[in-house]
Amino acid sequence: MMVPRSIHGRMLALSVAMTLVALPVAGVSIGQVLERFVTHGVDERLADRLRLLGAVVRDDGSIDRALLARPGVEDAFARGAVWTIDAPGGAIGSAMLPIAGPPAPPVPRGPRPPVGRAEGEPFDTELADGTRMHGVMLVRDTPAGPVRLGVAVPRQDIEQPLRGAMLPLLATLAIVALVLAAATLVQLRLGLRPLRTLRERVAAVRTGAAGDVPEDQPDELRPLAIELNALLRDNDAALASARASAANLAHALKTPVATLALDLGDDPRAGQVARIDATIRHHLSRARGGVVDRRAATALRPAVEALVGVVRALHRGGGVTVAADIADVTVAVDAADLDELAGNLIDNAARHARSAVRVVAVREGAMVRLSVSDDGPGIPAVDRARATDPGVRLDERGDGHGFGLAIVRDLAALYGGRLELGEADGGGLAAAVTLPISAAAGT
Repeated sequence: MMVPRSIHGRMLALSVAMTLVALPVAGVSIGQVLERFVTHGVDERLADRLRLLGAVVRDDGSIDRALLARPGVEDAFARGAVWTIDAPGGAIGSAMLPIAGPPAPPVPRGPRPPVGRAEGEPFDTELADGTRMHGVMLVRDTPAGPVRLGVAVPRQDIEQPLRGAMLPLLATLAIVALVLAAATLVQLRLGLRPLRTLRERVAAVRTGAAGDVPEDQPDELRPLAIELNALLRDNDAALASARASAANLAHALKTPVATLALDLGDDPRAGQVARIDATIRHHLSRARGGVVDRRAATALRPAVEALVGVVRALHRGGGVTVAADIADVTVAVDAADLDELAGNLIDNAARHARSAVRVVAVREGAMVRLSVSDDGPGIPAVDRARATDPGVRLDERGDGHGFGLAIVRDLAALYGGRLELGEADGGGLAAAVTLPISAAAGT
């Protein structure tokens, strides 16, 4: 048996199973109660006729045949039933019921209220033609011996009204099943609503739209909400500690490496020192990015425009123009990570461009696409995948160290985006990165 994976499915399946068991049991129980009362009513009517039938038996045990022969007497105690009188002097009746010996035990058809021996003893039997009968018999003690009197009706007289009552009963049970199913669905929907609300709140925390989970929950969910908030606080503390450690390491290494570079001056080994500096920055970016704050929110336009201004100043006099067209959105990226990511793209394009760099950011659903294109030599399609490997330089000219695109790729992936390299109009490189839009900023 396949067990549903959801709580809703399991509770619904359990409710359906219990309903399928309970309703047949209820139907059988109600049917037995109906049979009990129908049979009891028939027994009471037969007992009345049995007392009338006893009027034709004299105290000495003989049968008053003159009274029996009077018009309408037989009909008075028969009324559609068959009867038998078994006296010491002989047996008479409209049908010979098997009452000559001890009464046959009743056929078990559910509980019945007992009929006292003074009123008659119920029994079930069959006639010679196979007709099933239900009747009541009474034994009277007389000086001549016991006289047995019996009155019976076909069992069909009991079963027919039962069948007539069972059809409405089954229809009623079917309606009850539908009502129970509807009530179960409503109960599950209302009962599991706090779980759905909690899930939505956790998703909002993950995307940065909320800072914590409300602890005003039902008793069963309140401990979970408290633990989630504690986990968020621990995560924030770990994130702050990791960022502080990365910053401390960067600060500790920055001065010695810079001093070493100044000491070397024009020494050819200065290039290796610069490569060490780039390697340090790359791995610090990875360490910082590995614990990115997904609840961060940074306005994209001012951050990119500031970077464009810095790149223009760095490449002043090189004949390269940098133009920017940035959408007014807020991205779910830390400000320092955004500077590292966008700065590498723009600086890389400016170093390889012949005359122009264009920076464009447009919104695409829940993401923003930041594209930086230049009119330089570009990268052949067969080399674009390799160009994002750390330390790989496809162009040995200039002062690059081959870590810029790798840093961009890694940071974009950590924030749920990706880096794509393509061909710009005119043959240059078009580097595009997708970044998530911040839900906390309402954009």
